[in-house]
Amino acid sequence: MKRTTSLFPVILLIVVFFTVIFYSDCTGNKQKDFHLYLLIGQSNMAGRGLVGDLDKQPHPRVFTLTKENTWIEAVDPIHFDKDIAGVGPGLTFGKTMADKNPNIRIGLIPCACGGSAISHWKTGVLFEQTKSYPYDDALKRAKIALKDGVLKGILWHQGEGDSNEESAGLYEQRLAEFITILRNDLGSQDVPFIAGELGQFFLKDRPEANIVNEALKRLPERVNNTAFVSSQGLTPKDDGVHFDTESARELGRRYAEAMMRLEKN
Repeated sequence: MKRTTSLFPVILLIVVFFTVIFYSDCTGNKQKDFHLYLLIGQSNMAGRGLVGDLDKQPHPRVFTLTKENTWIEAVDPIHFDKDIAGVGPGLTFGKTMADKNPNIRIGLIPCACGGSAISHWKTGVLFEQTKSYPYDDALKRAKIALKDGVLKGILWHQGEGDSNEESAGLYEQRLAEFITILRNDLGSQDVPFIAGELGQFFLKDRPEANIVNEALKRLPERVNNTAFVSSQGLTPKDDGVHFDTESARELGRRYAEAMMRLEKN
């Protein structure tokens, strides 16, 4: 009797091969379509605006990395640096970016730290107010997030903590050096970096803030693939330091517009 060779093993190998190819392709596409944005700086990035109903409404394609490093639908407050965290520019930024491109998901990586000076954003530097290491913590969280998506940009709002005689004049150089180091540590030397202007209402009591704002304005001339976002017309809370809720949202929209311009280049 003639022996018949079974085709089952061959068919099984073919099925497994194409399943692996299909799965890898789908996973890769999902990761490429998950656009990640790192939110860093101090309290006006973390947000101190009063949370309203609008800020509690999630967007089906906007997520945030929690303190426990898990992804959830983003609602304010997305930051957790201090108990007073509220509405900042991050959520509106994410929603605006998602609305402009229905084929992507947005992942926000909140790492701002209220009260921190730019000198706290260095490797191994402890920030006593929050008992945290702003730079190290942000880098660690960003790398965790990068397992699931692609880093598309960095949002920075900081400088109130450097609006003094000792630090303001050094801010421009320190910021440029910070961006270079951060990009290198993230393995992305050209990732878009957007800096927001300090609230113009803040200048009344802190004249050195003018020096910081001028440094922020000159950033695109000094560092490649960066942008500056104006705070013109934005209004404060009663404390005269933090953006109120609507101004924080508007700042988020301005960050998104600047990011989209950089992404087109």
